Amino acid sequence: MQAITVGLDIAKNVFHAYGVNANGELIFSRKLRHAKVKDFFARLDPCLIGIEACATAHHWARTLKAMGHQVRLMPPAYVKPYVKTQKNDEADAEAICEAVTRPNMRFAEIKTVEQQSVVLVLHRTRTLLIKHRTRMGNTIRAHLAEFGITESIGRAGLYRLIDMLVAGEDERITETTRQAMLPLVEQYRLLQDQILNLDRQVMAWHRSSDTSKRLATIPGIGPLTASAIVASVGDASSFKNGRSLAAFIGLVPRQSSSGGKERLGKISKRGDHYLRWILVVGRLAVIRYAQRHGTRRPWLVKLLQRRTTKIAAVAMANKMARIAWVLMTLGGEYREPTATVQAA
Repeated sequence: MQAITVGLDIAKNVFHAYGVNANGELIFSRKLRHAKVKDFFARLDPCLIGIEACATAHHWARTLKAMGHQVRLMPPAYVKPYVKTQKNDEADAEAICEAVTRPNMRFAEIKTVEQQSVVLVLHRTRTLLIKHRTRMGNTIRAHLAEFGITESIGRAGLYRLIDMLVAGEDERITETTRQAMLPLVEQYRLLQDQILNLDRQVMAWHRSSDTSKRLATIPGIGPLTASAIVASVGDASSFKNGRSLAAFIGLVPRQSSSGGKERLGKISKRGDHYLRWILVVGRLAVIRYAQRHGTRRPWLVKLLQRRTTKIAAVAMANKMARIAWVLMTLGGEYREPTATVQAA
């Protein structure tokens, strides 16, 4: 079949392929089962294939690219305006086929297997285990609080509660309560060991990547954040500038401008939620350190005088994303700017 452009709507089991020729005329519109997708595209001549950047999109992009096809991934939000009718698989595939040929369309980079292993598996698994660990710790605190047993906030206070529960020497804790809560303690300790094991894997990958080690020279960016940025971004030169990278993460203000008047609001939920979260948390740590020990960064001092701590953290995270783009594209390490002294 001589299809020039194909829009592929992917799913878990049922796919839909919509192909057109050079004149935009329909060649085929076919529903495909998961097991038949590879065979179908293997019979096609090399063509341009558009796919929405969603779950399993990177796997199928790599698979189809290995067959000789040109594959482009697009954010679903950019494809939605091209849907002409109500939503169904064929209409989505047709919209993808139309959107992929637009000269001003923005495309997502196809992630390698290594990138997905680090950011989509290693980091996300670690985040999920941390949520479960927090839930277990809160459950232990809540149950013991019903018996009037409380401790200070933080991990040290929780460890004292766990030691008290395991020892079984407090008369306020009945044996029934103790036996019921011991599985929670075991689960908490197991999660802690698993998280530490994942931390070691992240550190090993970080030390094997020169780019990740260079990003870790930026204040507030450690091995965890650096490895996540490298794995998520990949080739930073695919972004036009540092602001584009910050927008990809979701650290730019939302615009509502009209009539030549610019109106900038809060940051939206668009972008990479995980990268945005760890960057902002890293900047909050820098701010807390500066507030306790003082800082030599005049820009930060002036910013904290005008804005609240969280707003300042987001602004600094935006700045660090731009610095990360410079280090990833031009090389080198972060150098602390020297304060300029005005002549009298």
